Amino acid sequence: MSLRTPADRTARQATGQEAAEDSLVPGLPMPAAVRSRIPISRVPQPHEDRMLSTWRLAKPRRIAAALAVSQAQNSGGWFVAGASEDVGRRESVARTIAGREIVLWRDGAERLLAGPGACPHLGALMDRCPVIEGTMYCRWHGLAFDDAPQPGWSPYRAYDDGVLVWIRLPTAGEEPTERPSLPPRPPQLGSVSAVIAQPGICEPPDVIANRLDPWHGSWFHPYAFSHLVVDDAASDEHTMVVDVTFRLSRTWGVPVRAEFSCPDTRTIVMRIVEGEGTGSVVETHATPLGPDAEGRPLTMITEATIAYSDRPGFAAARWLAPVLKPMIKRTARQLWVDDLDYAERRYDLRQRGEFPG
Repeated sequence: MSLRTPADRTARQATGQEAAEDSLVPGLPMPAAVRSRIPISRVPQPHEDRMLSTWRLAKPRRIAAALAVSQAQNSGGWFVAGASEDVGRRESVARTIAGREIVLWRDGAERLLAGPGACPHLGALMDRCPVIEGTMYCRWHGLAFDDAPQPGWSPYRAYDDGVLVWIRLPTAGEEPTERPSLPPRPPQLGSVSAVIAQPGICEPPDVIANRLDPWHGSWFHPYAFSHLVVDDAASDEHTMVVDVTFRLSRTWGVPVRAEFSCPDTRTIVMRIVEGEGTGSVVETHATPLGPDAEGRPLTMITEATIAYSDRPGFAAARWLAPVLKPMIKRTARQLWVDDLDYAERRYDLRQRGEFPG
């Protein structure tokens, strides 16, 4: 059975492409048994003059309405602070989140701990402090820290979900929750995850708005996506459903059906719901850092790709995770080179009062 969706076929016809049988050898039809095992389809990449314009569909008011729904969620004061692998057992890691310096480390049971990043003694930044049997020692004078409060210093609530680390900070307008609002993920033992982090000069809503505009995908990222159609009948105010082909080359691609949703104000998730990799997710988290030297807001974009497949052969892919992870990260960074242009431009126009949305 072909993985190409009806909407994808419609898009191909609209761009003037011929409906051809998928084949590993051009001109020869692929046997049905082989088609069921191979998710790749022959979907030639159209030139720009044969692509559907999407500007009429990417209505500023529609994107703004979807963003408003996302910003109405309660994040519970939780912020992504990095990848789980960023925090080891031997030394601490300092971060700046929402203008606050924080420090993270692990106790003797490898449980994540966090607190203010400045030592209460003389204010040292507690980055790369030695951790011995779960106790962190300030590098300046050796003041010891565990999960107990000290005069002038109290720990923050922290959470490690196995892929990302989170910290809860007092945040205006957000009711604190026990844990962050995690989206459904594929089984961790049966998946391959990779995390990238990229700072940008913008605010978290600019990052979320970028992802709430899927219509830019085929035009802005033609090397990665094509034949993108938003299924309005299957979408609602909380979920956007999209048929899209992930590009492998200008001739071959993998058609899938995906949905976008926002579990909190600073997160948007793409989940594959039909086609190869069903259950895989890409989580995009926007963490405000604070102003830069020029007073402009900095936002850290942390993107976690969690790839999964129920195909028996995917077990081999997990063995190749050390090779696959750099490839996944390279692709994600390439996309964010473009998407940061989008998010930063959106912020700049908003500041100038010229944004049309």
